[in-house]
Amino acid sequence: MFKGIVLTLAVLLIGAYALVRSGYIPANADAKPGWLETWMARTSLKATLKREAPKERNPVALTEQNLAEGMHLFARNCSVCHGSAQGDASASPIAKGLYQKPPQLATEGVEDDPEGVSFWKIKHGIRLTGMPSFGYTLTDQQIWTIALFLKHMDKLPPKVEQAWRQVRNWPVSTDNGTNQK
Repeated sequence: MFKGIVLTLAVLLIGAYALVRSGYIPANADAKPGWLETWMARTSLKATLKREAPKERNPVALTEQNLAEGMHLFARNCSVCHGSAQGDASASPIAKGLYQKPPQLATEGVEDDPEGVSFWKIKHGIRLTGMPSFGYTLTDQQIWTIALFLKHMDKLPPKVEQAWRQVRNWPVSTDNGTNQK
């Protein structure tokens, strides 16, 4: 019986290897992912977030100034993929060409996500997607500030809301950080 189990596992592994080497599993970004790939990526992400995402409260205070700073950081670092206040209607060419499609956060917001989950995703990125790790380019304070903005992006103070509506995610500009035209 043990030999049968080992032989079955060996055949499955060799078959999986042959399938991957055959080129029949698409590697192109414009191909629809298979159910196994989708299941593996989602299941792994959920388990990792449950285990590793910070559980503590966001150390960045909920103030208008911090929300404005979070919005500016988002505009400089995230909007080219995750959009502007216009949501789906203004997805950039980069966002349209990425696999997996990045959510346009003004439309598909993350306001219900714990801030620790947003922090983890921003800091570490997400494998098998276009989401990079910003842990090498932003400080934890800056990442928490973006997480604060994301949590409250659907209920911003009027001045911050007005500035958010001015963010342009494409073409990318090099102005003072608001990507305004």
